[in-house]
Amino acid sequence: MSTETVPIIDISPFLSGDEAGKASVALQVADACTSIGFFAIKGHGVPQDIIEDLRAASHTYFEQTEEIKRADMHPVADTPRGFRELAGEALGRTVVPDANPDMKEFYHFGPENWPDDPYFTGSEGQNYFIPNLWPDEPATFRAASIAYYEEMNRLVVDVIHIIALALGLPETWFDDKTDKHATAARLNYYPLLEDGPPPGHIRAGEHTDYGMLTILMGEDEAGGLQVRTRKGKWIDVETRPDFFVINIADQLMRWTNDAWMSNMHRVVNPPASSKPTRGRLSVGYFFQPNYNALIECIPTCTGPGNPPKYAPVIAGKYRDLKYDQGNDVTEKVSG
Repeated sequence: MSTETVPIIDISPFLSGDEAGKASVALQVADACTSIGFFAIKGHGVPQDIIEDLRAASHTYFEQTEEIKRADMHPVADTPRGFRELAGEALGRTVVPDANPDMKEFYHFGPENWPDDPYFTGSEGQNYFIPNLWPDEPATFRAASIAYYEEMNRLVVDVIHIIALALGLPETWFDDKTDKHATAARLNYYPLLEDGPPPGHIRAGEHTDYGMLTILMGEDEAGGLQVRTRKGKWIDVETRPDFFVINIADQLMRWTNDAWMSNMHRVVNPPASSKPTRGRLSVGYFFQPNYNALIECIPTCTGPGNPPKYAPVIAGKYRDLKYDQGNDVTEKVSG
């Protein structure tokens, strides 16, 4: 497989249950995750109307005034729920301490409900299972967001099963490590800036994702996603609302002993020659394992001459460290 492109993989043969089809899809995914850490999927079974409903509601929401949107900010700073204003995050600071804030707004939400059980409601669980905030307008926003999130919860189970087979594991190997996840979804909005971005700022700084994997829906608009190849070249990633881009995140790379890549990516500004007529939306579903899951080298990724490279880490603690780094948007002064 080329390391200069992000492949689009039809996963319908896996979903059909045919063993040969499953093996074929798993092999394609293994090749992509080894070579570039990104792949796109079609034949996923997510109804297009659910995607379009969320796109429509999201554009309507973000095109409102800042005053209206600021009313939907969470009262506790840096809580991953509700609205975050333009330049309210600096993803590049998870890599470079003085990176500039991102030229994006976003809206965070997660599961709508959960069992009345100490894992979810106890002192630690409350750090991850956080009530959502929903705006009054547009009226369709809440229902569209919940419907999309539920579809991602369904789809990610299929993706995890494909990944397990691609790693030479039983299909259900990750199930007991992910069955109580507290995944956050994010509506990222890159607004049109009348005077252009400030010098040195881009839509989202280079970074890797923190969890196990990300499922991304992106629009085919100027100023989009780029990924860095193993040779250090930045390449554009095609995004369209009819398929999903999936990337390996840090915890899965640790699980695989670096056999799979959690790759650097960023979102760039529209070219000066482009004439976009509206802001660009992307929807990230940042899949996290159970917060108490132990991330340690899986058995098929170690052996004689290839010892584990990382000490075991608890999934939730790793996520929290990365959140703290990205949320620091205070002015940086070089010494």
